[in-house]
Amino acid sequence: VAALMLRQPELFVLFKWVGGAYLGYLGIMMWRSRGRMAIPSELDAGPPASRLQLATQGFVTAVANPKGWAFFMVLLPPFLDGSRPLAPQLSMLIAVILTIEFASMLVYATGGKTLRKLLGKSGNVRLLNRIAGTLMIGVGMWLALG
Repeated sequence: VAALMLRQPELFVLFKWVGGAYLGYLGIMMWRSRGRMAIPSELDAGPPASRLQLATQGFVTAVANPKGWAFFMVLLPPFLDGSRPLAPQLSMLIAVILTIEFASMLVYATGGKTLRKLLGKSGNVRLLNRIAGTLMIGVGMWLALG
């Protein structure tokens, strides 16, 4: 794709204009949206998942993520000393990683719960859509004209 863009600069300009126009279209659609939550309220939702189901789903998602495995394969070796026993080193690293992960997920969950309450009112969702729509239109113009 890069070679094609270098050989055909007018094609690159066309892609910039089309991309900018598309972002502008998305921004206008966000401005025109009604301002409702996409997530159903508790009344519309089915039975809540148990804590075990949620934990299992999170574990399977994390274990099946190849980016996570690659990240740890790159991250962990510099912190391991080959002349010392591996089990205590890994135990300490895993404890630190799990503590940081738990704190991060707690912040995400608390923030999500707060946002759900805040965005539960139609006016707040509409305001957020208008802010995001304005940003999309601005980025579209910047892309097309820049």
